[in-house]
Amino acid sequence: MGQQQLLLIVLSVIIVGIAVVGINMFNDQDAKDQAASNCDVLAADLQNLAVRAQQHYRRPTAMGGGGGSFALLTKNAEGIGYLTTQPVNENGSYSISAPGDSASVTIQGIGKFDADGNGTNCTVRIQVWPDSVSPSIVDR
Repeated sequence: MGQQQLLLIVLSVIIVGIAVVGINMFNDQDAKDQAASNCDVLAADLQNLAVRAQQHYRRPTAMGGGGGSFALLTKNAEGIGYLTTQPVNENGSYSISAPGDSASVTIQGIGKFDADGNGTNCTVRIQVWPDSVSPSIVDR
């Protein structure tokens, strides 16, 4: 085999190797972006549920609301059922992590991806009061 043919083979192997490494790096970054955006949409979904919890708080008990209390928002399926008919969607699953009382309730969302690679999917909580909310990322 001539030197020119050997040089072409070596260059081809190098180019293919660089392409494979580049594709793997792109796929790794895409997975990280997907996990990070999952946390963002999880927080947005929790904001919507927080608004529903505040509406529940203000709605009279005669109309199926809390009548000035979050007490009906319990940790079981019935509690989250006051806020949504679908506690699981394409972004994650939602539940009440701290049952409601007269002052507040805490709602939790667990995402579909693990952004920081620690083995726990993205977890976001939002504490809801009658006039404000406080979101926090428990695990990214």
